[in-house]
Amino acid sequence: MCRACVNPLIAHPSLFTQPGGYSSLFKPPTRRGFMATAVAAAGVAGSAVPTARGARAQAAGATTGAAAAAGVDTIFRGGNIVTMAGDTAAEAVAVSGGRIVGIGAAADVMAMATRDTRIVNLQGRTLLPGLIDPHNHTALSSLYLELLTDVGYLRNRTRADLIANLRQIAANTPEGQWVMASNFDNLLQGGDLSRTELDSVSTTQPIFVWYTNGHDAAVNSQALRAANIPEDVGPMPGGSRFGRGPDGKLDGRIFEMAAMLRVISVGLPRITPQLAAQAVNRYMQAAAATGNTLLHEPGTMKSEWIEGFSQISNTAPLRLSASLMYEDMAGFAPYRHLGLGPRAAQLPNSMLMLYGVKIVGDGSNQTMTGGQTVPYLGGTATGEPNFTADQIKQMVAGVQAAGMPVLIHCNGDKTIDFALDGIEAAYGSSAAFGINRIEHATILRQDQITRMKRLNVEPSFLMNHVTLYGAAYRDQIFGPARTAIADPAGDCMREGVRFTLHTDSPCSPLGSLRLVQTAVTRICEVDNSVIAANQAVPVRRALEAVTLDAARQLGLADRLGSLERGKEADFTILEENPLTVDPTKIAAIKVSETWVAGQKKFGR
Repeated sequence: MCRACVNPLIAHPSLFTQPGGYSSLFKPPTRRGFMATAVAAAGVAGSAVPTARGARAQAAGATTGAAAAAGVDTIFRGGNIVTMAGDTAAEAVAVSGGRIVGIGAAADVMAMATRDTRIVNLQGRTLLPGLIDPHNHTALSSLYLELLTDVGYLRNRTRADLIANLRQIAANTPEGQWVMASNFDNLLQGGDLSRTELDSVSTTQPIFVWYTNGHDAAVNSQALRAANIPEDVGPMPGGSRFGRGPDGKLDGRIFEMAAMLRVISVGLPRITPQLAAQAVNRYMQAAAATGNTLLHEPGTMKSEWIEGFSQISNTAPLRLSASLMYEDMAGFAPYRHLGLGPRAAQLPNSMLMLYGVKIVGDGSNQTMTGGQTVPYLGGTATGEPNFTADQIKQMVAGVQAAGMPVLIHCNGDKTIDFALDGIEAAYGSSAAFGINRIEHATILRQDQITRMKRLNVEPSFLMNHVTLYGAAYRDQIFGPARTAIADPAGDCMREGVRFTLHTDSPCSPLGSLRLVQTAVTRICEVDNSVIAANQAVPVRRALEAVTLDAARQLGLADRLGSLERGKEADFTILEENPLTVDPTKIAAIKVSETWVAGQKKFGR
């Protein structure tokens, strides 16, 4: 995971073919130039998503009445329809103009059909509201996956597997080209890599291996030579440095952006507009294949990318949503007329929406940089918040003054104390500007949950922490007592605090069903142990966290998250019903189709 959210190094302007970096690629000089790229990308993404002009202003009853008179576009029937709207049951759903216009008994819904209505027979499959990932770094994830080979824990469970895989990659890489790998996890894959170990993979080809935390890397001797890194290289700004062993010589470790940029800028091919568009659309297609119909990018989308991403959204297979970083908050100015605040603001003629403002409060627990009130296991280090309590109060007050909700990255409970102090001082218990969120909220005490309820603040849990790092939390990082309050969905449920689940991709794999399974089972796949069993939640509650509550936390409660008349027709169709299968098999359920605004975007 990350030391201070996702490292934006992969989007550094120097890695692109055009001045300005990512922003120049998504703000092309001419409409003709953009359309050429968009048409090429559409081949990856699928057909264009229709826009929803003025749909929110229509009354659900009027929409239904018009559809009944003119017939409906599509009817879904013949399977399990899970509405996520309380105990509401349904046998069929009717869609027109991208919205749900009828839902209920099959006979009633079928009465709306004409000879032109498409009937989708679910054939026993399960139809759900579209799955939503409320914290996903789309722009950066796409480039990571496009440009570097994933050698992480899910692909290489042992150190021997990792080294063998790197040797195979090196053997398949043309002579003189770099081996560029990512997602290495020192916590799960046998400790840090070294120059010597990577020299055993190849002494003729440069090798760069990026850690999954985004802030460390390891290289071999040939990479140091190719990048012209001298043995006497000194430290650089921002804590950047090249690591040294006990003998004082470079050991192959690289820390932070400035140092990594000196190497990666030599090894990576320059990013072209065509490659960037392909990467973004390929990534979104992969997300749609896991059942997602909406991804929210918290903070790592820059304001200068908004216009370009709004255009890309029209060829995307899912909806996009974004919040800006606190330091970039002024970038919302051109979009205030769209109604930023408690509801998401949708850009005209696009499928991109804007929501809130993000503050990165601390680092990660895997690198012991999350700000804790209790020392990490086996030492005195507690990590530290990135800002003082007063600084966080000032920042949160600035977000409130702008009339928007705040999303604060907090992995440690000390940082959560600071965040809640800031929210209470600025907002009190008001959610008039939207739902204020604590992102990750990994170590969350019971008294903080009680306080969150009083303040109408909600957490969003990176539940893959449990499945990947649960055993490490218990045995290496926190100890059993502190691990008992890691990602405490069960305590939140008992207190009546709503929550969501997210992947934080690229920090953990795509797929909301995996999050649901882990929230229900609390199984750590590293050793198959159950982590804090009392924090498990029922399947339905976990599904609400990636549908109904995810929509609410993004200002979209009136549009998405449940199957109801007047809401947008975003659906995920599964081969099996997650409410009835063995909970340990939920992540393995096949995603059959995804539909966005009444259009099929993925599936047979």
